[in-house]
Amino acid sequence: MFFYSAIALAAAAVCAAATGYALRPASRRDRNRTALYRDATTERREQNPGPLPSSGEALNLETAHWDEIENAAKRGRTPFSAAIKRGLDIALSLGLLAFLAPLLVLTAIAIKLDSHGQVLYRQRRVGLGGKEFEVFKFRSMIADAEANGPQYAAVKDNRITRVGSILRKFRIDEIPQAINVLRGEMSFVGPRPERPEFVRELEQEIPLYHCRHLVKPGITGWAQVKYEYAASVAGARNKLRYDLYYIRHSSPFLDLLIVLMTVRVALFGLGSR
Repeated sequence: MFFYSAIALAAAAVCAAATGYALRPASRRDRNRTALYRDATTERREQNPGPLPSSGEALNLETAHWDEIENAAKRGRTPFSAAIKRGLDIALSLGLLAFLAPLLVLTAIAIKLDSHGQVLYRQRRVGLGGKEFEVFKFRSMIADAEANGPQYAAVKDNRITRVGSILRKFRIDEIPQAINVLRGEMSFVGPRPERPEFVRELEQEIPLYHCRHLVKPGITGWAQVKYEYAASVAGARNKLRYDLYYIRHSSPFLDLLIVLMTVRVALFGLGSR
């Protein structure tokens, strides 16, 4: 009991220090930076006007319509809805960091002992309105994993470390993104934020892909609990169907359902990353 308490106190100190560092205002360069790709709020791609039918638990991209998705996103941004979602975001993120504090400390130690490189790292992603921000993640790959430029991670990627394979299987590497939620850059539940380099490509290949940026990205989401890891344009197209379904049907009840499903996925290491 004493050992566990000591670990918890150490973890709390680490989390407090990390959060204080992470919550610092962004530099002037980052605040003034504008996205190089399409902003979902300024350009619309009208395709096949008509109703927005749902197919099971995902939307049909061939018949989906921008206006219907945008109106659904606006309903989630009303003062009442936004306050409820923000309250859930803060409660879930603080609860996650506090409850898993010992695990976070052990994870940091394991990463440091397993391979050379930093424990936490930042990576640029695309968020609400097409704006870029930096997510926090536990490092799960070798230090120079992208020496040749950004690339999708494969299921059996030789860049993933021994500890990293465990972190990715049980989604532990994503936990530090609770800091991004507290900063207001992400929600606990929403479409997973993608990297700018991939967004530029996917927006050219997939109709309505920019609609994902009508809401804040999330640590977990409907696509994450209903579909396998996507490492291609075809996979991203399928995941988009679930992301748009989430935007169309977003509610506190659906968010809580996704959180419960995420716990199940994380505990049993279901799906691929």
